[in-house]
Amino acid sequence: MALTGCSDDGTTRTQQTPKASTAPDPAPALSAAQARDVITHYSEINNAANADRNRALLDTVEDGPLYAMSVSDYTETEGLPAADRRPYKPWSYDSADAKLYIPRLAAGQDRWFAAALSDQKGKAPSRLGVFAERPQHKRWELVSVVDLDSPELPDIALDRDGYATAVAADGNKQLAAGATLLRTAVLDNFATGGANTGTKVFAPTKASKRQIEVHDKTGTRFGNQGTTVFAGAANRYEDAYALKTTDGGALILFSHTHTQTDAVAYSGLQINPGKGDRAWLHDVPRTSITYTFVCNDAATVPAKAEPSRLIGYTCARTDASGPPVASWSDRA
Repeated sequence: MALTGCSDDGTTRTQQTPKASTAPDPAPALSAAQARDVITHYSEINNAANADRNRALLDTVEDGPLYAMSVSDYTETEGLPAADRRPYKPWSYDSADAKLYIPRLAAGQDRWFAAALSDQKGKAPSRLGVFAERPQHKRWELVSVVDLDSPELPDIALDRDGYATAVAADGNKQLAAGATLLRTAVLDNFATGGANTGTKVFAPTKASKRQIEVHDKTGTRFGNQGTTVFAGAANRYEDAYALKTTDGGALILFSHTHTQTDAVAYSGLQINPGKGDRAWLHDVPRTSITYTFVCNDAATVPAKAEPSRLIGYTCARTDASGPPVASWSDRA
C-alpha cells in the first residue's frame, strides 16, 4: 500500500510503507546428528593419539587452550621414568546422551557449539565442552573443556526447534559482565584472594572459593622460608563463547593464563622440584620456580547488575622454569 501526499511546492510524492522482514532465521551451526558424530570422532581420535602421545594426530581434533593442556600432560608424562608412567586407559564421551547447545549463527560467523558431556554411559554430564570449526582445516576440534562443580546444568534458552542463541561474550550491554571482566576477576582470585575484583564480580561458589583457597593455602605453605606469588600472564587464547540463558543472562566459556612463582626467602635455601616437574626442571634444585598454567573457565552471568557465578574451571601446568642454586650453576 502506498501513501500519497503533497510537498510544499505542490508536487505529489509517494511514500512506501515499511515491508515486513523476510530474512530467514540464522542457520544452526550444524545438526544434532552431526554434532554427535563430531563428539564420537573426537573420542576415537583422542584415544588413538593418547595411546602413544601423538601430538600431530591430537592436533587434528583439539585446538586452543585444550590442546596446550593436553600436550603439557604428554610432556609431563615423558619426563617420568618408564616405571612411573601409568598405562593409558581408553575412554570416550557418551555422545548419545550428551546435552547439546547448538547456536544459530549469522552468515560469516565462525561455527561452534557447546555440549554437556559425560565420560561414562548413563552418568550425568560433569563437563562443558566447546567444539569449534576450523575452516582452514575443514574439521571440528574441541577447544575447551571445563569440569563442573555441580550436576545442575545452566538453563540455556532454546527455540522451538531446540537451538540456542549465541550472544556477544564481550561488550554486551545486556549483561552484568563480559569475558574480559570475568577473566580479570578469576586472575584476582588467584593473585589476591579476590580482594580487588574477584569477590565483587563473583558470588561465592565452589569454584570461586577453590581459587581463593589456592591463593590462601599455597601462598603461606613455605612459612618464613619462602614466598609464593600468583600473577596473570600473556594469554594466547582470547576466544570466548556465550549462549543466552532463560533468565536473559548468558553462559560464558573463556580461558585464562596465570603464573605461580615460588622463591626462597634467603640465600642458602633451595626448592627441590617434584616428580611431576621433571620434564621442565630435570631434578635440579632452584632458588625460584615460575610455573605457567593454562585454564578453561565457565561462568553464568545475569542480565541485571548482580554477581556472576563461576561454575567450574580446569587448569594444567604448561611450563616451569627458574634459576638453579649456585652449586648447580657453577657445575653448568
